[in-house]
Amino acid sequence: MPPAAPGQTAYSVAPPHDGPYLAIENVTKRFGGFAALKGVSLEVAHREFVCFLGPSGCGKTTLLRAIAGLDIQTSGRIHQGGRDISALPPGERDFGIVFQSYALFPNLTIRRNVAYGLENRGLRRADIRRRVDELLDLVGLTDQAEKYPAQLSGGQQQRVALARALAPSPGLLLLDEPLSALDAKVRARLRFEIKKLQRTLGITTIMVTHDQEEALTMADRIVVMNQGTIEQVGSPMQIYATPASTFVADFIGTMNFAPGVMAGPGRLHAYGAELACDEDGIPTGTPVTVAIRPEDIELGTQHGRNVVAGEIAWIEFLGSFVRLGLHRTGTGEAGIRIDLPIARARQMALQEGTEVSFALPADRLRLYPESARG
Repeated sequence: MPPAAPGQTAYSVAPPHDGPYLAIENVTKRFGGFAALKGVSLEVAHREFVCFLGPSGCGKTTLLRAIAGLDIQTSGRIHQGGRDISALPPGERDFGIVFQSYALFPNLTIRRNVAYGLENRGLRRADIRRRVDELLDLVGLTDQAEKYPAQLSGGQQQRVALARALAPSPGLLLLDEPLSALDAKVRARLRFEIKKLQRTLGITTIMVTHDQEEALTMADRIVVMNQGTIEQVGSPMQIYATPASTFVADFIGTMNFAPGVMAGPGRLHAYGAELACDEDGIPTGTPVTVAIRPEDIELGTQHGRNVVAGEIAWIEFLGSFVRLGLHRTGTGEAGIRIDLPIARARQMALQEGTEVSFALPADRLRLYPESARG
């Protein structure tokens, strides 16, 4: 670990070179006849927090391991900080990694766990102690330094693993499902702590997760993966509000889907009615999937565009909001979900079997032609 420059903390990250900090170029990874990654390309900026998000088997962990050199890609190139690391072993790459299982040494104290990588580099004891003290203070575990991993909670152990990964001042931090083994409250707290730490250090970070809430709350950008390819890259708001495919729309948050057909520029048939929409580039007669978020539907609207009648089939209490399942009047099919703030639901005194009207705002309808479905 190099000494800190004047005005720079010992854990600051070196300034970036020109261009993206991490560049992944057409990376493919095969295991026998199975392609886990299929020509993946991605750029990550210096200091950026990026989440690889997707279901099990989508390729997100394989891509992380390729970046780390733990599973070298079959083809393609990876550059970090302007250096080609495509064929380098893990020990010659500049990263720290935190696994889901913590991987702490049970026979070493917390202090020795954090110091482990530094001791192997032959640093002076005084420098190691100073660095470990810095990191334990940074993760709020100074008073736990002489304890052993088994004496700490799961959340504390994960913070120790994080401190150990940061000890050598890596340029890149890799997080492989770091919170999935923890309970919900601890996960929520550590999400905040990790993001705050990442911003404090200014370290480029990539996290693998299958938890959409983690990705939405922590990432600067989300990379949604599916079957070895990237479906969409964007900010959490972009991914949630404008999903690029039905796969992304279905995987992120809750979404209503219905079949439809384009009736002309700005018009479609869906939900048993002709609806206005903001899409005018899809040819008339094209079959589409119509998507809308439950919170974007306006319950109780009786006048204006895109008003549809329905009947409440079921009501589900979800704490801060209520979810209604409606079917179109006369069809008997539960076809749409609507989310209401709890105060609004109480005010309306809704009951199963009640007939209601609702509006589907044109600017909230997302349309996916056959060719665009994920």
